Amino acid sequence: MTATLLATKRVEKPWGRTHLWPGFADPAAGSEKIGEVWFQTPHAGEPELLVKYLFTSEKLSVQVHPDDAQAQAAGYPRGKDEAWIVLAAEPDSTIAIGTLAPMTHEELRAAALDGSIAHKLDWKPVKAGDFIYNKAGTIHAIGAGITCVEIQQNVDLTYRLYDYGSDRELHLDAGVAVSDAVPFVPLPTPASDGADRQVLAEGPKFVIERFAGGDRVVDLPVGVTAWLVPIVGAGVVDGVVFSAGECLTLAGRCEISGDAGSDVALAYPGDQRI
Repeated sequence: MTATLLATKRVEKPWGRTHLWPGFADPAAGSEKIGEVWFQTPHAGEPELLVKYLFTSEKLSVQVHPDDAQAQAAGYPRGKDEAWIVLAAEPDSTIAIGTLAPMTHEELRAAALDGSIAHKLDWKPVKAGDFIYNKAGTIHAIGAGITCVEIQQNVDLTYRLYDYGSDRELHLDAGVAVSDAVPFVPLPTPASDGADRQVLAEGPKFVIERFAGGDRVVDLPVGVTAWLVPIVGAGVVDGVVFSAGECLTLAGRCEISGDAGSDVALAYPGDQRI
């Protein structure tokens, strides 16, 4: 049994914030905005998954991620499916996911070049508690005023299609080639195992569970790593104390004890729950 508290990496982003979220220190006055906080193992590129928090004050670029085969053809270890657990959102916050109507690659390129792509996406309102699984190939953009936990395949690979006239690099050729420009169809909602344990996603690349405070045993197969993300409250796992704003990796048989009122997410690779 092994529980390891992970180090954090704070990432400056133009769309980030100066006031973050309980558990995270705000950047010093006059510092750049923080858009992401990554939780990393000592060998950051090795694990199959990556967990991060996102803090947005502006819309992110319109972007897309390749799947495993496409990413490996470009020299990367894996593609990028990702999922968002929304912790907080302004009343008018939205996330664009998928297009309003199917588009050919030629239509997508033209829309990205003239900026009309921003109006051809399906901007969905979001609120605290929402969950979205974003499969590789899906065109998307996270809106302003959102705090969320992102659980993703561990690769830093994003193709920007449109960025509202900024001078940041676009990746039109690569992005259009891997895009599946169609309306978004959510994955089926998995059956959960009780009122205190909700299964948010069951594959294709990872499983995500969310459960309330109390005692829980996780028995992981040899070679499988899980990520424990305390969202609210605190607890202990195999003698390692955790609290909201932290993240741990788990291996083997681990005993988790969450305080009353705690709220914890657990993620691990694969397409079936453990």
